[in-house]
Amino acid sequence: MAKILIDLERLRYPNSGIANVFRNLAKGLQENNSKFEISYFGDKEQLEKCSLKLNYISWSKTHRFYERFSSKFDLIHVSHQLSSYFHRNYKNTIKIVTLHDLNFLHENLSESKKAKMMGKVRDNVKNADYIVCISDYARQNFIQNKALFSLHKLKDIVVIHNGIQLPENREYHLGKYSFLKDKKYILNIGVLFNKKNQLTLVEMLPHIEDDLVLIASDEKQPYADEVRARIKELNLEHRVHFLKNLSEEEKYAVIQHSDAMCHPSIAEGFGIPPIEAMAFGKPVFLSKYTSLPEIGGDHAFYFDGFDPKEMADVFKEKMTLYNDHKEEMIKEIKNWTKQYSYTEMSNNYLRFYEKVLGRN
Repeated sequence: MAKILIDLERLRYPNSGIANVFRNLAKGLQENNSKFEISYFGDKEQLEKCSLKLNYISWSKTHRFYERFSSKFDLIHVSHQLSSYFHRNYKNTIKIVTLHDLNFLHENLSESKKAKMMGKVRDNVKNADYIVCISDYARQNFIQNKALFSLHKLKDIVVIHNGIQLPENREYHLGKYSFLKDKKYILNIGVLFNKKNQLTLVEMLPHIEDDLVLIASDEKQPYADEVRARIKELNLEHRVHFLKNLSEEEKYAVIQHSDAMCHPSIAEGFGIPPIEAMAFGKPVFLSKYTSLPEIGGDHAFYFDGFDPKEMADVFKEKMTLYNDHKEEMIKEIKNWTKQYSYTEMSNNYLRFYEKVLGRN
């Protein structure tokens, strides 16, 4: 059997969306792999939470400077382009890097922050044999910016979408968030950050009946303070609910009881929360930026801009359409999400490993 090492070091941030993707990848690989000897690199505690069957190499900060194990593998899959590990030029080991996005190139970040992130991506891709992008948008953006990188060994750039564990067909329990059960609300999930654009939803709120629920694993300043200040200016304190540290059961319950998911992000490499909502058959409202039209397809609704009144008009019009054809649209939306299951993602990676190793 060929020996494969999967770098899941970013599981050290267990409440992030990317950690959820990595847990799903590990789960799918374990369930469907029969051709490779797969080991995982990362935080011992987080990897053990994935499954007791995992073969793992426990992460240490010193591994970025010195390690003697990686060259023993036939293939190394670095699952995030900002990883600080496995940058060497391997002679007999194939290196794959998953590139999630280059959004930092277009964000309002300091030049020093951009330079730091660019340095990490350059270190990762310079000796990569293959790059896997999580959306066609991410792939095209990388191709457009190839001149920024030194690609010594690159053979191909492919697309493999992220995947989620699709929810079970049952009622999920709100737990301590049961106060939401009798409320009408729209939902947003993501770091409270300017690129996620939650402020536009706050400003839309006076023009619609629903409350707004914001689930944020983290907050970025000064944007978070700006959002809270605007909520106060508009006297919406009783209509905006901030949630954090939800269990998977509670998160799915909050999605299940919502009227709709609104995700007006202006920078996404993929977009897991909209897919999670669509898996419940919920109407999803997206911006037309970056990867979101690709991920939502014809089964999501789109804001043309961010004027609060115009956003509200789109919301009310499309919610009427959804409610008038609810049964049919729920079925179509759920079917769309099947391509984003964790098993589809892991099987696509397994097929790709076979191809590049010459085992198919």
